[in-house]
Amino acid sequence: MPIAHTPILETRLFDWADEAGCAAFAHDLAARPGLTEAFIELHGPLGAGKTTFVRHLLHALGVAGRIKSPTYTVLEAYALPDGREAAHFDFYRFNDPQEWQDAGFRDVFARPGLKLAEWADKAAGQLPLPDLSLHIDPVDEQRRGVRVEAHTPLGQRLLA
Repeated sequence: MPIAHTPILETRLFDWADEAGCAAFAHDLAARPGLTEAFIELHGPLGAGKTTFVRHLLHALGVAGRIKSPTYTVLEAYALPDGREAAHFDFYRFNDPQEWQDAGFRDVFARPGLKLAEWADKAAGQLPLPDLSLHIDPVDEQRRGVRVEAHTPLGQRLLA
């Protein structure tokens, strides 16, 4: 059986010299029209900065208070000031992609709003096509190399 590959319409590379670089990137992305309807996958090893990026992005979108890692809860939902919802997933603890279906996440993805997923490969075959994929690669203690792939026209607009 042939392997299905996610189409990549555009790729851009970024260098986050430190957490301030991550925050600046998140702030810029938060200002883009359509972001609050996007699905973004976050890839990278443990400690790469996936949750740190989500925290900066949600704060830039106006979410106040603590942004928690959904490592144990799998899903943390946040109300955005414009009335929309942001859903932050962490599938790290999934052992079978079917767990995504069993947890009822299809309903969450069917609702409008921003979706952010860490460890999306653990829910392989269950998730819709992401608009953007961020691949965060630690270079050293502070610096991160980031490859951003757009997979949809919305993703291309967000990446432009």
